[in-house]
Amino acid sequence: MRWDDFRRSDNVEDVRGGGDDGGFGGGGMSMGGGGLGIGTIIVLGLLGWALGIDPRILIGGADILMGGGSGPAIEQRAPQQGQARGPSAPPSDQSGQFIAAVLGNTEDVWIAVFKENGRSYSAPKLRMFSGATRSACGTAQSAMGPFYCPNDQRIYLDTSFFRDLERRFRGCSGKACEFAQAYVISHEVGHHVQNLLKVLPQAQQQQQAAGSRAEANRIQVKVELQADCFAGVWANRSNQKWKSLEPGDVEAALQTAAAIGDDRIQRQTQGTVVPDSFTHGSSAQRQRWFSIGLKEGKVSACNTFSAPNV
Repeated sequence: MRWDDFRRSDNVEDVRGGGDDGGFGGGGMSMGGGGLGIGTIIVLGLLGWALGIDPRILIGGADILMGGGSGPAIEQRAPQQGQARGPSAPPSDQSGQFIAAVLGNTEDVWIAVFKENGRSYSAPKLRMFSGATRSACGTAQSAMGPFYCPNDQRIYLDTSFFRDLERRFRGCSGKACEFAQAYVISHEVGHHVQNLLKVLPQAQQQQQAAGSRAEANRIQVKVELQADCFAGVWANRSNQKWKSLEPGDVEAALQTAAAIGDDRIQRQTQGTVVPDSFTHGSSAQRQRWFSIGLKEGKVSACNTFSAPNV
C-alpha cells in the first residue's frame, strides 16, 4: 500500500504508554440485572473484537432482549474533564505515522464524497492507547479490539490488535498487512459515516423494537456490512486519486474480512456456527460487501438495509 503521500491527520490522540490514559479510572461497564451469563459475555466480546462498534453495545442489546434490564447495560458517560483532547501533532513512530496517514486519507476522501452530495463532513477523532482508556461509552480495553463510540465520535485503537490480526487471526502477512490494517481503520470510520448519516441511531431504534435477539442481530449485521462497504468506497476513491493500491492489497483485505467473519470466529471459539447469533456477518458476506464498495465507489451502493439478500 502506498501511503507516504497521504496527509497526516491532526485528529489522532496518542495516549500510549505515557501515563496518560485519557481519564481512565474505575467504573466503565455496568451490567444489567443478571440476564447474561459470563459465557455469553465472552462470546459477544470475541465477536465485538472482529471489528465494529464497541462490543459492550452488543452486550447491552442482548441483555435488554433477554429481559436483563430496562436500559442499556453500558453506563453512558459524557467525557470527563481532562478526557477530551484537541488536535495534536501526529505521532512520530512508524505505526503512529501510518495510522495518522490513513485517517488523514479517509478524511480527504469523505470530505469529497460528502461535498458531492451537498453535505459537509466532520471527521472523527482516533485515540491510540495501550491497555485501557476511558471512552464516552465506558472503559475501553485492548481485548475489545478497535471500536467506534458514537457518544464521543471517537475511534479507539490499541495497535496490539494489528499484531493479533497477523498472528492470531492470520488475516494477512508481511507488507500486505498495511492495507489490511487500513481496512480496519476505514471500517471504523465507516461507522462514523453511518453516525453522521443517522444510520446508527435508526438501527438502534430498530433493534430496541425487534421482537427477538435474532432479529436484533440481523439488524446489527446490516450495520457492520455497510461499514465494510464504506471501507471499500474509501479504498476505491483513494486509489482513484492517489494510486494507493499495490498488488496483493485487495487480496489481503479480503483475507482479513474472511478471518473476522462470524462463522469463522464461532468455529474457532465454540466449534459450531449459529447464524442467528451473527452480529458482523459471515466471511463471505464481509468479503462481498467490501468488494461492492471497492467496485462501485458510491455510498448508494452500500444500502444493506434494502438489499434483498445481504
